[in-house]
Amino acid sequence: MPLYDYKCPKCGHRFEVLKTISERENAVCEKCGSKVERIYQGKCAFGAVKGSAGCSGHCAGCAGCGSH
Repeated sequence: MPLYDYKCPKCGHRFEVLKTISERENAVCEKCGSKVERIYQGKCAFGAVKGSAGCSGHCAGCAGCGSH
């Protein structure tokens, strides 16, 4: 299951959460309950570094790092 980073536009709280790909857009803030936006930090939750043998840099099918 992918690890996603979120930030709340209302209170500014940032957090990470494990969610299925189908659940990733339905996250709410742990602190205030507002709808949050995903943030992209260029990391891959699957342990591969972009450009290494484990990551092709084409995340359309992976959604691990979300940088593409």
